[in-house]
Amino acid sequence: MTKEHEHEHHDHHHDHAPKKSKYEEALEKYNIEVDDASVREAVKQIITEKVHENDTPEVKKFLMGSIELTTLKTTDSDVSVMAFTENVNRFDDAYPDLPHVATICVYPCFAEVVNDTLEVDGVEIACVSGAFPSSQTLLEVKIAETALAIKDGATEIDIVMPVGKFLSGDYEGMCDDIAELKAVCGDVPMKVILETGDLKTGSNIKKAAILSMYAGADYIKTSTGKEPISATPEAAYIMCQAIKEYYDETGIQIGFKPAGGINSVMDAVTYYTIVKEVLGDKWLTNKWFRLGTSRLANLLLSEIEGQEIKFF
Repeated sequence: MTKEHEHEHHDHHHDHAPKKSKYEEALEKYNIEVDDASVREAVKQIITEKVHENDTPEVKKFLMGSIELTTLKTTDSDVSVMAFTENVNRFDDAYPDLPHVATICVYPCFAEVVNDTLEVDGVEIACVSGAFPSSQTLLEVKIAETALAIKDGATEIDIVMPVGKFLSGDYEGMCDDIAELKAVCGDVPMKVILETGDLKTGSNIKKAAILSMYAGADYIKTSTGKEPISATPEAAYIMCQAIKEYYDETGIQIGFKPAGGINSVMDAVTYYTIVKEVLGDKWLTNKWFRLGTSRLANLLLSEIEGQEIKFF
């Protein structure tokens, strides 16, 4: 082979270097190496130094207005969901000075019941969709479920990221799944649940958060509440960092929703504080910050009113 041919051959070979996928390119713009020990340290510092200053009646009232009042039980029925929704209607009359909850969150088969029963303006109807909580079904089924929930009155959709695809490195499959469902949602905001307890490491949480936002999430959410490990302050901290970096990179604001295992007012104040410290006041509205919980409403109400109240 002549020198000339060798040169051509070499160039030709060079053109076929493996091309990076667009997902790898997206991830390269962010710092996805997370040191779990320093995250624990940072969270500890926020909790020790900052949480107490947010333990106020004003913050508790704000949190009340950020609650996604959730019922996702095997035993739910049209009757129980109607009563659940009626409580939100009654609350508006009983406590006119307090903000109503942000959202009622139910399975898709109850969207219509909530839509027919709800009388309070400004309360969103969220449905978990796409084979919640496992996300393990055919994409066609996820698409149908999501479209039907919206047809029946869902104004927000919560899906679970395909965790198995993510953990096996199939970022394309994972992102396609999310993007397809966002296309079905159109203008309806879509929350993507990372199921952080199954992701194990901070780097995985950061990577999953970035990819989910990249694929079309309007919110990222910690957990379903159906797995052994639910929301943690550390996962929240990493997700808020990801939201901040994504915002700095793209100018797109993404909402944040801790959910699962929010069992005390202090838990809620802790998440509020993390959002405030990492993301700032721009995120402290009941549009951009939500709390998925069924227990918290009564606890907050009791603290605000200074006596034990079981309203919901």
